[in-house]
Amino acid sequence: MWRLSKVRHKARLHDNSSEQLRLKRREQEKALRQARKDRQLFSKRLLLNEDDEEELYTEEQDVVKLFQHLQRCGPEKEASLKHLRRALRHPSAQNTFIKLENSMHLLVGLLSGSSSECRLQAVCCLHELSHAPQSTVSAAILPASSYLLTYLSGQSSKFTELCLYTLGNLCPENDVIKEKLLSQGIIPALVNCLETQMHNLALVEAVGFTLSQLLQGSKAAEKIAPIVLGSRLPLLLCSVLSPDPEFGLAPAIECAWCLHYLICSCAPGECSILLTQGALSKCSSLLVSIGGTVGEEKTDEELELLVWPLLRCVGNLVSSCPVELLPGEVHVCLPAALCSLLHTYLKTQPALAREAAWVLNNLTAHSVDLCSTLVTCNLLPGLIQLLPFSHGINTMIVRVLANVAHKKKFYDQLVHVGLLPALCATLKMADTEMVVLSLDVLYMLFDGNSKFGEEFVKQGGLSTLEALQYNHEGDLRHRALYLLEHRLECYLS
Repeated sequence: MWRLSKVRHKARLHDNSSEQLRLKRREQEKALRQARKDRQLFSKRLLLNEDDEEELYTEEQDVVKLFQHLQRCGPEKEASLKHLRRALRHPSAQNTFIKLENSMHLLVGLLSGSSSECRLQAVCCLHELSHAPQSTVSAAILPASSYLLTYLSGQSSKFTELCLYTLGNLCPENDVIKEKLLSQGIIPALVNCLETQMHNLALVEAVGFTLSQLLQGSKAAEKIAPIVLGSRLPLLLCSVLSPDPEFGLAPAIECAWCLHYLICSCAPGECSILLTQGALSKCSSLLVSIGGTVGEEKTDEELELLVWPLLRCVGNLVSSCPVELLPGEVHVCLPAALCSLLHTYLKTQPALAREAAWVLNNLTAHSVDLCSTLVTCNLLPGLIQLLPFSHGINTMIVRVLANVAHKKKFYDQLVHVGLLPALCATLKMADTEMVVLSLDVLYMLFDGNSKFGEEFVKQGGLSTLEALQYNHEGDLRHRALYLLEHRLECYLS
């Protein structure tokens, strides 16, 4: 599993500067979300206070002094905890602290004590430790995990948010930690937190982050996904896929990634649970909405970060969903929305454009109705224009065209929109995969109606096909020979 560098994550801790912190928070999330586009990943997040802008260098002996001071009762305990929290920003201080005898016992005691301010500062210290790059530091926090889970159902929203991100930071370290969190009831705790805090979008986002950390890893499909599927979490995650115009898209982005990781972890047949709870309908409807608003001139970066997991959710769900169970909006509007996204991100984010084409391929693979939508909505010319593009976009487009040709109902339409001259051009490409796929589409066209062979020859395709029979790639050469000998033999001199 991929592991990337940490991204600092600003919390909105005071009302008078909440907007400024929210903007900083979004900026600091950008690297993490950009990385998530292409692969699953584990990451850690650090919630910061406004007074944490200035880094504080702390000698190791200072940590020892702070610990000794905290062992003694006194009115300055809160101040010492604040200093310790900032000191624990440094890896050397983190290592020093966990090696001190009874250091974690002290923090756990303060975490469960009677002073609300000490409890808050104690969880801040644990949060700093959970962000440590060394797994031994994060593992040392495990004795506090049961308290962190308990506090998800109470305390202030600030306290709960810190608990959530601390638990989320613990998840990447190893499967033993995950198993302990599962045995302590982290899934029911997250369900309860999400149900009771649905109005607090910062906490919804934090729940999404923690759950996405849990759902990644080698044991997710075996031990975690079944528990999540048996809970109300999938239904709750789907309900969050409604972006808030004031708060932003972050909660929807986190919950969409959770659904993606959950879908990837589902055993065969388990996706039906997500389908009945509206995951495909909700994700496709949101893509339709986004596809109708994006433009080719300017794109919203945060909106782009939501499109990634939505595309993966839809693409994976439709591949395991009987065609007759597809929602109505999938048949009617989604193909057009995907084509809109494809063209929008073609130059700025070609990998995202390819993702949209991949979903379109999955949609048309088994559905005559969806192929018909491409024809009736006049979407084929725009797709054919993309055949010269690289980055894997053209090969995915050829697969979509092959799906349409394979249905044997749209031959005239395919020829009418200029598919044959486009294929004559793709046969001359250096990309072997592109040429092989083009030959497959030609085979489907020639197999359905002999007049297309005559039209192909008129377009000058015969000489290109004859040249391919001498290509060094065996698979390509055999396909070209088969077409010449079994479909175009009457045109050979």
